[in-house]
Amino acid sequence: MSFLSRRRGGGRRGRGDTETETENASTPTPSPAAIALPDIELSTDKPPLLTVSPAEPAAHWAAVHRGALRAAIAEHGSLLVRGLGLRDAAETGAVFHELADTLTAEREAFAPRRSYVDGVHSSTTWPSNQPMCMHHESSYALEFPGLLLFACLQAAERGGATGIADAEAVHASLPREVTERFEREGWLLTRSYNDEIGASVAEAFGTADRTVVEAYCRAHSIEFAWHPDGSLHTRQRRAAVLRHPVTGRRCWFNQIAFLSEWTMDPEVREYLVDLYGPAGLPFNTRYGGGDPIGADVIETLNEVYERHTVRTPWRAGDLLLVDNIRCAHSREPFEGPREVLVGLADPVRLPQSPANGSTRRTR
Repeated sequence: MSFLSRRRGGGRRGRGDTETETENASTPTPSPAAIALPDIELSTDKPPLLTVSPAEPAAHWAAVHRGALRAAIAEHGSLLVRGLGLRDAAETGAVFHELADTLTAEREAFAPRRSYVDGVHSSTTWPSNQPMCMHHESSYALEFPGLLLFACLQAAERGGATGIADAEAVHASLPREVTERFEREGWLLTRSYNDEIGASVAEAFGTADRTVVEAYCRAHSIEFAWHPDGSLHTRQRRAAVLRHPVTGRRCWFNQIAFLSEWTMDPEVREYLVDLYGPAGLPFNTRYGGGDPIGADVIETLNEVYERHTVRTPWRAGDLLLVDNIRCAHSREPFEGPREVLVGLADPVRLPQSPANGSTRRTR
């Protein structure tokens, strides 16, 4: 049963809206009665917190409380579990497998990850002195994880918290003049793959075989072009707003701000433009029709995200569970070693539709 397999209610859509619903939503078979959890601590400025002190191994505890934990995520959107004492990739992987229906490999990565045991990855490689702004994991893909699992094995000396923002609240708080155009057109992600910066073709697609890469692009509504220098350039249009498959409410679901040139450090952007040209940036975002997005729009998006961000500093051994549609997440800059493992779970697939692009091959 998929983590996001139920659909309740949901308002009616007006004609012309390009928000998207997920495929294959169905009513699951009721699960056995869940063993109750201790009280969850709720706060306006921190993610929901569950403090535990299990006597049994962490994976056994997770298996026993799986139903209650997943119910808590469905209710709150995220849950930080403190006290499991996760210590290594093997133990973390055992917990992830107990809580997830399916753990998946990443495709279309925008930065490299290290793979550990089956279904367990490192956090995205990203400069420690640069923030990772709010985003929904793989929201530019036709198939993305419905559930994210994070495990902290080593907390940074300073900073490095993972922030959470409610995507329903973000959508409701954005100026209508900002959301209307994105709801009408969707958003466009442009990418340039080379072996010098960002994820390479092999890292993003799991292979450097052009035939396989092209087949993947066609199957996932991605326009592609190989340039004479061997680099690959792609474009993919996606809906900016999804209706949550359980609540039916609109969620601001995309990476418009995070993957924008205007979110880059200005010196980094200037260097990359000088090196590769404006069209050669490793990634950038546009309106769905192809027009540039102004820096003022990206600033507005990031300001609204920040107003709705809650965060708690990591402690070694913590487990964080996140509904990837309902909640965006971020990462603060940090100092000192930091190790957070990630599980990408319970994939959700979007239907191929005008809102989610068209497949075209270019040369």
